[in-house]
Amino acid sequence: VVTVEQVRGRPVSADQLTGPSAAHDALFGLEWQPIPAPATVPTTASWDELTDASPVPDMVVLAGRPGRTVEDVHAETARVLGVLQRWLADDRFAAATLVVATRGAVALPGEDVTDLAGAAVGGLVRAAEMEHPGRFVLVDHDGPVPAVATSEPQVVLRAGTYHAPRLIRLPVPAPVPAEASATTGSLDGGDGTPGGRGEGARRFGAGTVLLTGATGALGRLIARHLVVAHGVRSLVLTSRRGPAAPGAAELRDELAALGARAAIVACDVSDRGAVADLLAGLPTEHPLTAVFHLAGVLDDAIVPALTPQRMSAVLRPKVDAALHLHELTAQLDLAAFVLFSSGTGVIGGAAQGNYAAANAFLDALAAHRRAAGLPGQSLAWGLWAGGMAGALADADLRRMNRKGVNALTDELGLELFDLATAADAALVLPMRLDVAALAQAGAELPPVFGNLVRVRRLARAASGAATGELAHRLAGLDATERAKVLVDVVRAQVAAVLGYPSMDAVRPDRAFQELGFDSLSAVELRNLLGAATGARLPATLVFDYPTARAVAGHLDEVLAGVTAPAPAAPGAAGTPLDDPIAIVGMACRYPGGVQSPEELWRLLADGRDAIGAFPVDRGWDLGVYDPEPGKPGKTYTRHGGFLYDAGEFDPGFFGISPREATGMDPQQRLLLESSWEALERAGIDPSSLQGSPTGVFAGVMYHDYAGDSSGSVISGRVSYTLGLRGPALTVDTACSSSLVALHLAAQALRSGECTLALAGGVTVMATPETLVYFSGQRGLSPDGRCKSFADGADGTGWAEGVGMLVLERLSDARRNGHRVLAVVAGSAINQDGASNGFSAPNGPSQQRVIRQALVN
Repeated sequence: VVTVEQVRGRPVSADQLTGPSAAHDALFGLEWQPIPAPATVPTTASWDELTDASPVPDMVVLAGRPGRTVEDVHAETARVLGVLQRWLADDRFAAATLVVATRGAVALPGEDVTDLAGAAVGGLVRAAEMEHPGRFVLVDHDGPVPAVATSEPQVVLRAGTYHAPRLIRLPVPAPVPAEASATTGSLDGGDGTPGGRGEGARRFGAGTVLLTGATGALGRLIARHLVVAHGVRSLVLTSRRGPAAPGAAELRDELAALGARAAIVACDVSDRGAVADLLAGLPTEHPLTAVFHLAGVLDDAIVPALTPQRMSAVLRPKVDAALHLHELTAQLDLAAFVLFSSGTGVIGGAAQGNYAAANAFLDALAAHRRAAGLPGQSLAWGLWAGGMAGALADADLRRMNRKGVNALTDELGLELFDLATAADAALVLPMRLDVAALAQAGAELPPVFGNLVRVRRLARAASGAATGELAHRLAGLDATERAKVLVDVVRAQVAAVLGYPSMDAVRPDRAFQELGFDSLSAVELRNLLGAATGARLPATLVFDYPTARAVAGHLDEVLAGVTAPAPAAPGAAGTPLDDPIAIVGMACRYPGGVQSPEELWRLLADGRDAIGAFPVDRGWDLGVYDPEPGKPGKTYTRHGGFLYDAGEFDPGFFGISPREATGMDPQQRLLLESSWEALERAGIDPSSLQGSPTGVFAGVMYHDYAGDSSGSVISGRVSYTLGLRGPALTVDTACSSSLVALHLAAQALRSGECTLALAGGVTVMATPETLVYFSGQRGLSPDGRCKSFADGADGTGWAEGVGMLVLERLSDARRNGHRVLAVVAGSAINQDGASNGFSAPNGPSQQRVIRQALVN
């Protein structure tokens, strides 16, 4: 309720009636505002003193290690990254909060930033907070390491008073007409100064301006603008490639035509020696008067996927270079030292922990320079269409737009550049924010926007009401109705994350991977579902439950307080170690057109020949054949047992995009198809196994497909696609791989690691390299046929195929009503001795099992 006691009118000028430009709504600063002290003090422990056996309190405090050098920054960010990753990976900490405490990493008015390493850590932690809300708190303090119970993700504690960061709109400086002419060809600005005249000369000095990262799209734009709008007449433009960069010569010529002298120099500014040489080589007649540091790279990844190497790769061109420039120009009379930073360092950026750390460092360095009486300003840019945003995918741009961040055009960006560099502030955030879109975030809106969008208390209440409403909707529903409601909740959130117009575009059983999910959108969905349901969900939600229906099933369990039963321990009741293993399903494809176990039996019973010529649809150079043995790069056989339809695959059936299918090893495709068919032949609906403790054990020995040479992922591909939660192992023991896989599957079933298992193997020769290799050893049969135990034996023949068995404990098979095709009474490994990679692998026990299975 607002009571208005008085209204006053003020005169309005004609200029005001024309309305401000878009730049007036896109210039922000950061203010640390006092907030109430926490009412409670949680139980705490120090991270350094915590052991594996220690109870986990409400809060665990990680104390920072202050530093100012390049080495300090790299070491401290790597150390804290390791702690963040351990914190997220260990379920012991799921209900606790990690407090990352720094000292002197933030400067309030009148203070200096003394912990530059801690400032970089702050950027990393803010990114982690964006990915995992509620798991971390960042505290900069001036006394003992504090324990903080606050809903704010970041606070500064000074003399017992708490402060929280808030974006504020900066007053727009009065415009100063640009007096430089784009057509002048003189090296002075008409007033006798060599660096231009008027506003440009006053702001950036009258000498040489140095730009790093200058041959990129944004660097070229700023260089032209400095010349055209600010009268700069002497520039040194650096990048790693320098004159060899695309468009460098054209840029130099263009600036010369505008009346400026521009030297383009190759320089790795992360190398201190290279920077020193660069500065020593500047023209003495035009001393350095301004530095613009634009260099930077991206290597985006969510926090669990970052490594110290990926962290350092992004830190070097920003952190190392800025420190070198800062230290090596400290004695020069500079008019400006401008660092191009990013709003991710202030606000945080999911999947940009390394980039946020690097930019937070730049912001702190600018404040540190100001405190030392040196010029320093950090421009923490929002999304700029002409900058690094040019490398973003459309999905990433749409995601940022939905979150209230819009891209700057070049025209608006340059206008903001002029206004920001005229502002008397160490940190300026030029960015286009969509306040209405920010308000849509409700309770998920970061508190830093609290001054711009005053809806947080109402949003929190609405969020709680929404969670309560969901619980109310679910109460009293039967299992089928609950499942439908939860599936629709998940589909709606998936549509919101991916920018679909409605949930109708999200089929319940369509794989998230096919829908276009990546690691960042997976985290975003987890956060939205957590807010909608009030449940704490794992970061791996999308990968553990790969469809909307699977996620809904998991939510149903979580909301009902039901957890999946833990696997039975070996020898536990109900899982006797001597329980025989039953084969309840089979599927296969073999040479000779065999598509089923029945066809395999007919092939054997009829004694048909399955050996044929090389396939012609794999891109093989058929000139690889030469009848003379021993020729390098040649094979003296042109026959084998081939699956001529190995390239055929219906990716849509499995929810796999055509592009991804192209990169999949054909062995993966065949194993997927055979696994599905084997389950159906066992009378099991494959989709019914989602979330079940079903294991996958695959024998694979070929890894020569160019699209995806990693054979180890084959078993995981089946588990992921079918949504299985049991063990997934890929076995490569050469020719015995499938038998070893069968042996391990039987062991896993007996020990209770899984209740159902898919076991088998697959072989597809994507290239003729194996044939070439064995030709060199004189180990091949020239006609591609084995003649074991015969006088005419002349080498081995190579063939392809896939076979999958569905295995179950015999007691379970009988209880589930599954037809038993055969029983493996003992170990699946040859009980007469170890399998030899070059001899028939089947001992009597295996021969009996296979013969009985084929007869059944």
